[in-house]
Amino acid sequence: MHDCLCVDEIVRLITGELLAARRRKTTVALACCSKSFEEPVLDVLWETQCRLMPLLKTLPGDIWSPGGCESFQRLPTMQEWARLRKYARRMRNLREEDASNRISPQVLSALQFHLLNKPLLPNLKTLALFIRDDYVPLIPYILSPGTTTIKMRAFDNLPDTVLASMITALPTLCPGLQSISLYDMPINPLITAAVSRLLLTTNRNTLQKFWVESPLLEEAREVVYKHPGLRQFQTVINGPTALPTLTLPNLTELHIEYDYGHDWLQGFRGASLGKLASVTISSESDSADTFLRDFESVALTTSISETLLSFTFYTSSAWRPNYRSLLPFTKLKELDLGFSCEFGCSSTIDDDAITDLARATPKLEILHIGNSPCKTPAGITTKGLSALAHYCVHLSELRIHFQVASLAPPDTDDFALYHKWSVLVEDCALTELDVGDIPIPDESTLMVALTLLRIFPRLKHIEYNAEDGWEKVGDAILLSGELAHFSRPRETPQRAVR
Repeated sequence: MHDCLCVDEIVRLITGELLAARRRKTTVALACCSKSFEEPVLDVLWETQCRLMPLLKTLPGDIWSPGGCESFQRLPTMQEWARLRKYARRMRNLREEDASNRISPQVLSALQFHLLNKPLLPNLKTLALFIRDDYVPLIPYILSPGTTTIKMRAFDNLPDTVLASMITALPTLCPGLQSISLYDMPINPLITAAVSRLLLTTNRNTLQKFWVESPLLEEAREVVYKHPGLRQFQTVINGPTALPTLTLPNLTELHIEYDYGHDWLQGFRGASLGKLASVTISSESDSADTFLRDFESVALTTSISETLLSFTFYTSSAWRPNYRSLLPFTKLKELDLGFSCEFGCSSTIDDDAITDLARATPKLEILHIGNSPCKTPAGITTKGLSALAHYCVHLSELRIHFQVASLAPPDTDDFALYHKWSVLVEDCALTELDVGDIPIPDESTLMVALTLLRIFPRLKHIEYNAEDGWEKVGDAILLSGELAHFSRPRETPQRAVR
């Protein structure tokens, strides 16, 4: 055996590469071929698991009932439990996120009695879990003092009292928590109090991410909005809520969900947010126009306009914003403005507005305006699309209302204008275009495909909703790409000179 294979780090690297290539049987064979390989290979094999059941299956087959791993027909011996713990101590990451993976109460009870006050996974660092009623009693035994990352999603029928008790116990079970993510939390006073207590009792010297879909009590808000070490933060704001002036110098990502009224925005005025790069705001009832104006007003009192790279705003209310409120954020790479056309087309963007936006944000890579374009012939024309391609050469994804009729054969004068734009946009990076339900006449498919390729020569994929015409456009674009590939001149191999 080569000396380099005696180096533990090299064996682990080889094992990781085999697993990445989905060569699990080869990896197991590697562990079996030499005693010196066994420990590092098993460590890598067991480091990340998507279920707890593979660990339980390390127990002998004769202890399980004939129906499978549903219940024990005899209790494991101490030696058999020791074998299970041999593998359990290697697990660093557990992602039990499938609600159908249920463990029988009998097996859970046996585990609890065996574990008593010692954790099942003593070296666990990350736990991602779909919280179910059958799993709750086992959570204290799965978590360990060394666990730093917790991501949990609540199951619908889980009692609020059980969920609240579990939430408040997390800082005691894991005193060094760095990342907490709790999704689908019920909105009620019991859970709000539990989440607030969780925040107040978690070690502030280690906490970097608090991503919880729940409101906070005033005492918790006073703490979290002045947390110097916090980097990622999500919360829910219900009703009129006053926030303290934000002092979050290391915050990079912020997600706020609110119902109505945005008086809380005043907490941003003069805030210390020197690293904020991503902001996501969502509301079911508030006006986008009013919000964007107020957000611009407070943001300009901070450094956000110099640091913001991604901005997202979702609303289900009528969408009539003034896009000029977005122009100060010149560093944006991703802009996602979500609204619905369910009760009538909400798109009011035109060529002038999109041209101003494209000029102001030349670094855009992803632009989504609206959820899915509707059937109403509205939005920008070929001129607006060309302006996007001209000013935003890094743009790779686009979803926006546009008028297909403007892509049909234009008049001579107009064609000259579009040709002028197309000369300047040959380097545009756009590959993905979402057209939603925008209607397209069957007889226009070829011209639409050619015009889109003239504006976006790297376009590869059209996302559409059950419109046969767009399928033909997509086929034409795909064929054009294949023809371009085969027509590209090939380099003549050069003979080596001796």
